[in-house]
Amino acid sequence: MAIYKRGRIYYYHFLFNGQHIQESTKQGNPRTARQMEAAHKTALAKGEVGFRERKAISLRDFLKQDFLPYVEAQFKEAKPNTLRYYQYGAETLRGSSLAELNISQITDQHAGQYAAKRAALSPSTINCGLRTLRRALSLANQWGQLDRMPRITLAKGERQRDRVLSDAEVSIYLDACAEPWKGAATVMLGTGLRPS
Repeated sequence: MAIYKRGRIYYYHFLFNGQHIQESTKQGNPRTARQMEAAHKTALAKGEVGFRERKAISLRDFLKQDFLPYVEAQFKEAKPNTLRYYQYGAETLRGSSLAELNISQITDQHAGQYAAKRAALSPSTINCGLRTLRRALSLANQWGQLDRMPRITLAKGERQRDRVLSDAEVSIYLDACAEPWKGAATVMLGTGLRPS
């Protein structure tokens, strides 16, 4: 039996048939926490409660049934370019070996293998799929279909886009600014300061 305290609340954790069980008791009394742990163990042994299992869903099915309808509803009118980006990323993911994996099995290692198989493509193209995967898994986590969100590392070497203002654009911008922002913008433009 193992109870531990986080803040003012006691939690318990133990192994049952090789499965790790960890829950909050929502109690501040250690005796009550031990009793709740014992009651949970007894209920498991009697078969009164089962493990809380989530329905297994493949990445392909999650993208088709949940992710793509969501992004279409969110971005169709407001951000059509973002919608196309996610649709292209989802299409590349559905054509990969990741598509058959259960979403709860996907790790950063799988993302690295996805990137390695597409090494002939540009880093931006690879990262489109990886960003789509990251967003899809984040939504699965948010919607309760995934216990925790895995870390997804992007491919290196992607070029960042820089926007350089012309002299005419600088004049128009400064004319539209009010003080004190106009003074700050003049200093930033004159010294070459960048957000990064």
